[in-house]
This record gives sequence, C-alpha cells and structure tokens, in this order.
Amino acid sequence: MEQSRKSRKDTHGQRRIGVSFEFFPPKTEEMEKNLWEAITRLAPLAPNFVSVTYGAGGSTRERTHATVKRILEETPLTPAAHLTCVAAARGEVDEVIRNYCAVGVRHIVALRGDPTGGVGTKYAPHPGGYLNGADLVAGIKRVCDAEVSVSAYPEKHPDSPTVDADIDMLKAKVDAGATRAITQFFFENDLYFRYVDRVRARGINVPIVPGILPVQNFKQAKGFAERTGASVPAWLAERFEGLDDDPNTRKLIAAAVAAEQVIDLVDRGVTDFHFYTMNRADLVYAICHLLGLRAVVAAERSTVARAV
Repeated sequence: MEQSRKSRKDTHGQRRIGVSFEFFPPKTEEMEKNLWEAITRLAPLAPNFVSVTYGAGGSTRERTHATVKRILEETPLTPAAHLTCVAAARGEVDEVIRNYCAVGVRHIVALRGDPTGGVGTKYAPHPGGYLNGADLVAGIKRVCDAEVSVSAYPEKHPDSPTVDADIDMLKAKVDAGATRAITQFFFENDLYFRYVDRVRARGINVPIVPGILPVQNFKQAKGFAERTGASVPAWLAERFEGLDDDPNTRKLIAAAVAAEQVIDLVDRGVTDFHFYTMNRADLVYAICHLLGLRAVVAAERSTVARAV
C-alpha cells in the first residue's frame, strides 16, 4: 500500500507529500451520512492513515470502535484509533486496546484526555488507571504491537506549567514507544518551527507532524483555540470579520487562509500534514490538491485495497 502511494507521487516528479485525516464518530444519522460522504471524498487521495477521535472518559468508545471497524471493512484506508486514559482503570483501557487489535487496528493515537470536569478543571488520574500519556503509551506497547502516535503542543498543553515541562512529557512518551507526534493546530507557522527546534534540541527525533485546522467556521475555531491553549492572531480574526452571515465568502477566505499556511510550510521543508477535517471534505480536498495530491483512479484504488 505504502509503495503504491510513493510510486504514484514519484511518477509525477513531485516531492513526496504525506497527509492524514482526522474524523470524529457521528452522533446522529445525519452526522453519519456527512462522515461517510467526507471519507468517500477524501479516500482516493490515499492518505497515510485516518484517525478517529475518542471522547472524554471514553464517552464515544462504541461509536469510535464502530467507525474504525467500518473503515477497515469497507475502505482501503488505514485507520488509527484514538485512545485516552481518563476515568478508566488499566484493565478497562487494556480491553479496548485488545478489541482494537482484534479487528485489525495497528495504529493508535494515545492521548491522556481532558479532565472529567471539562477543560480548565484539574486533571486527576483514575485511581487504578494509567497516570498520563506516557504511561498509556507504555501500556499500549505492552498489550499490542501497534504503532503509537501522540500529541504535541507548539504553544504548550494548557495543563503544563512551562514549555520545557511539556517537552519533558513528549520525551517520556517517545521513550515509552511513540514513533510520531501530531501537533495541536496553530495559525502562525513560526510557532511550529520554533517548537520543532526546541524538541530537536532535546534529542527527540520522531516526526513532528503539523496539525492543520482549516477554518470552516471562525467562531467554532476560536472556541476550540480557547479550550486548547492555541492562539488566534488578530490578522485571522480580521480576515473573517463581517462574514457571519456570508457563508460563501467565508468559505473562500477559509480556503485562502489554509492555502497560505500549508504552502508556506511546504516551502520551509514540511512534507507531512495532519488535517482536522471536522467531517467535512471540500476544503481539505482543495488544500490537498494544492499540495499536489491527486485522486487515485478506481483501478489503482482496487490494487491498493487488495494490498491492505
């Protein structure tokens, strides 16, 4: 599967750009329809993997598992299942890991998860659970021989006292067996590059994949940023000013902003991107087109599917 993707890109003489997409499990029949429309639209771009989120305290556990299972059964995509350790005993988390492995999942995105009281409240490990993200990574590697990706924070995790303490945690997760870090979204690329420099200075050499949030809805994106500690620059707010009741123009501005960001990252040497799709495909598909990715034709998709 991977070789097929690489060969396709090499044939066109382009720098190898790798992408991955994040989806969240649907709550309603309408959301289910939107999710699978997005997956169907983006699947021909042959992403490295697609991740499916996992709610606080495992609140979406069954829906996450069902979505991952369907991706495995009905598409040629490689799913990466999110997993948190909030409000769960080790045995309970280990059972989730075993269930993922049983259905064919070989990639887990390990996250500590938000406090049960919500963002802004103090996190407390479950008395019989994994202590933090690093402890969870070690547990996954003990239970299942899966690839493990973890989170990284260019502007530090909201619970970390300092950036250095945050990087200490990232190093602990890598030392426990994580082989990739995916960043929280950011809007100023210099934040990402400064962070990568600090991470490399600590001897952490795993890929630090930038997480990109195309701004489908500015108010929603601003709310996400406030909860995750990401900054929203004044210039971004100005771009969307006065467009609350103008969705068509908002969509054009969103495409321009995202295009500027990813093209600048490519120009500065970045080759892998993780897109927070919000279960919507059009804007992400357009950005990937700008990056040089093209849909795999049906015959090639069939060959890829057989290789999985």
